Amino acid sequence: MPRTPVVDQDICIGCEVCTHICPEVFRMEDVEGGGHGHDHKSTVYDPFGAPEDKIEEAMDNCPVACIYWKD
Repeated sequence: MPRTPVVDQDICIGCEVCTHICPEVFRMEDVEGGGHGHDHKSTVYDPFGAPEDKIEEAMDNCPVACIYWKD
């Protein structure tokens, strides 16, 4: 069974790195009071839209490590 990626909204700074690396899984959404000076944050809209290695590349390149696998 494939693993499910999750974005921790409390940590995400809206840098868009994950959406550039893996747009099949991640996208930016507007949030009210986003914190860190950003009004948008990453979200998972299709958790199985890309191979796990591509999702892990997005995880590895996230500057605040806010993407993880759900247990």
